[in-house]
Amino acid sequence: MDALTLGAAKARRVVLFAAGAGGDPERHRPLLKYLAAHGAQVIAPYFEQIIPAEATAAQLLARPLGLVAALREHGAPELPVAVVGHSVGGWAALCLAGATPWSSDGTPMVVPREPRVSRLALYTPAVGWFAAPGALDAVTVPTLVYAGELDRITPVEQIRGLTKAPAPVEITVVPGAGHFSFMNTPPPGLTEDPAFQRNRFLVQLARETQQFLDATGEGT
Repeated sequence: MDALTLGAAKARRVVLFAAGAGGDPERHRPLLKYLAAHGAQVIAPYFEQIIPAEATAAQLLARPLGLVAALREHGAPELPVAVVGHSVGGWAALCLAGATPWSSDGTPMVVPREPRVSRLALYTPAVGWFAAPGALDAVTVPTLVYAGELDRITPVEQIRGLTKAPAPVEITVVPGAGHFSFMNTPPPGLTEDPAFQRNRFLVQLARETQQFLDATGEGT
């Protein structure tokens, strides 16, 4: 599995990173470099660009399957694993942690799981697939979630549904942020709230994500 890999040989944890629909982890490189510099072996697969609303089941499943394959190929087997994901990458992260997505025809999707996952950090995750009763019942790992106040792709109201999981879920709504405000290199032509200081926020996001990974403990 082709992946961006960063980090020292003596890492404290593996961080699997799942990019959004664009599929390119390079757009988050400063974040990934920060996590690698603070004790993580970062593994960030490259994925095909998709439009989630139009994607086939196979295209969606390629995300969690690719994360598992990249972990097997590149990850240190003795280290705990965290998954950090943006948008549909957050969807894939939830799948690995036990969530069951439901397809548009009203049937549950069979997705891969990864028992080594011990924590999740999700940025504007695509959670519409998990609205069915019980879809989040198997998610028990500590979860840090960021939502954008102005996000119209993954609205705050949807993301609050993650609190149905039995996991400890911490949700932060970022004032002035949109869906792509969590990317170091956003799509061309992005229009944001003029008052939103994205570069300053991204520094804060990296620091808070790293602190969350440390605070949850290595084996929980």
